[in-house]
Amino acid sequence: MEQKPNIKGRIHLDEKFVKVRKKDCYDLNAIDSKTKYVLAHLFVEKRSLNKCVEFLRQIKVTCYDQIIERHKQEKGKPAKQKKLVIFVSDKFENYKNAFNKLFFKVAKLRFGVSIKAKKNGLKHNNNHIERYNQEIKDRIKTMRSFGSNKGAEHFLNLKHITHNFVNPHMQIKGKTPAEAAGVDLKLGRNKLLNLVKYVARRHITKR
Repeated sequence: MEQKPNIKGRIHLDEKFVKVRKKDCYDLNAIDSKTKYVLAHLFVEKRSLNKCVEFLRQIKVTCYDQIIERHKQEKGKPAKQKKLVIFVSDKFENYKNAFNKLFFKVAKLRFGVSIKAKKNGLKHNNNHIERYNQEIKDRIKTMRSFGSNKGAEHFLNLKHITHNFVNPHMQIKGKTPAEAAGVDLKLGRNKLLNLVKYVARRHITKR
C-alpha cells in the first residue's frame, strides 16, 4: 500500500518564476510548515484556474481523508474555535477559487505575508514555501534559462523528489521531510541510490 504523508502543520502555497527560452513559466509548490514535505508540485506556463485546481487536487488525492477527519473532530465547535487544516497563500485569485472548489468548509484558507514584508512574527507568514523556492532559485540561477518545457519539468520534478526523500533538513533534526511526514521507504544511508531502486521495483511490479 502506498504511504501517504501526514499533515502536521500549515500548508503553504506559492510559486517560483522559471524561465524557459526567456519566457516566464511557473513552478507551483505546496509545503507542510512543520515537516517541510512538498505535498504538491506542478510546472505550468500559466496559473490558470484549471491548472491551480490540478495543482491542489494532488493534495486532495493524498491527504483528503486527513482533512475530513480533522473537520469531523471539530464539528459542532464555533467557527473561530475550529482547528481545521490551514492553507496559506498570497492573494492570487485563482488559488482562492481552486481552494474553494476543492476544500470549501472542510479546511481554512489564510493569506500570508512574504519574507520581504519583514513581518516574520505574524502567525500566517509564508516564509516556509518562499525558502523552498529560494533553494530552487539558487540551483537554477547559473542556468539562466531552460531550453524546453520538458527540460524544466524534469528538473523541477527531480528537485522536489530529492527534497522530500534524499536531503536531510536542519529544522527537523536532520530527518528528510518524508521521514518527518511519516513516509518511510527504508532508504538507508544511500538514499538517492535506494530511491532509484525503489522506483524501479515499483515500475516492474506494475507491469
